[in-house]
Amino acid sequence: MKPRRRLRIFSTAGLVVGLIAGAVFAGAPALWMLSNSFKPNTDIFQYPPRLISHFTIDAYASIISNPEKVRFFVNSYVVSSAVVVLTLVAGIMAGYAFSRFDFPLKKALNSVIISVQAVPPITLLIPYFSLIVALGIFNTYFALIFTYMVITVPYAILMMTGYFNTIPRELDEAIKIDGGGSFRALWQVLVPVAGPGIVSVGTYTFMVAWNEFLFALTLTEDREMRTVPVGIQLLMGQHSYEWNEMMAMSVLGCLPILILFLIFQRQFIGGMTEGSVKN
Repeated sequence: MKPRRRLRIFSTAGLVVGLIAGAVFAGAPALWMLSNSFKPNTDIFQYPPRLISHFTIDAYASIISNPEKVRFFVNSYVVSSAVVVLTLVAGIMAGYAFSRFDFPLKKALNSVIISVQAVPPITLLIPYFSLIVALGIFNTYFALIFTYMVITVPYAILMMTGYFNTIPRELDEAIKIDGGGSFRALWQVLVPVAGPGIVSVGTYTFMVAWNEFLFALTLTEDREMRTVPVGIQLLMGQHSYEWNEMMAMSVLGCLPILILFLIFQRQFIGGMTEGSVKN
């Protein structure tokens, strides 16, 4: 066997083994979570462990039939959807401005936006808490929406700026020649063309808002305002843990993101790669 062919076989085998190991490492916890969601709470820590011992959907039934737990999902959908819409509008318009126009302090503003991305959100927890209380919006949807947008809008601006830079200027200039303004060029020409980038930003924004825990815990007080991540934590009682319900709620909480990614995976990956290119 030729050395080059042998090297190719070993490389392929190593790649396959690595992919299988990665799949097991990533998929085993998800499989165990799904398995435990269909078990009675008493069977979670049985030994030897089994994927399915006594199959039951009691955990899901308990969540769906409990208005308080359903409210966790409603809150997450309301907050995440609002954050996605507002972030996309802000990101599209600001990205268009950074891509197509020259204005004072443009480079300075761009540096500030990049710098904001580098700040760990946890360092802003106490200042945001004080600000939210001072504004009188503590324990409301507005508190979470406003806070999440501070995290997602800079990313949206950077991604949309990069994506608009990949679109030829002749497209929007043709609209202006026909008598249309910049606003019309943006929404009638560039936005439809920038679909993959918009989907990528929207999916990422939804994931951030849906999964966020720390600010949702700190900026809300009543159980009726809690989101899904906080709701899962509330299943951890003082004397007992509802492990099967925690797993069931985690499965239900993963479904929206999983469905979004499966539907828009091509646009998401395409938008991520093209939006990261700077001309």
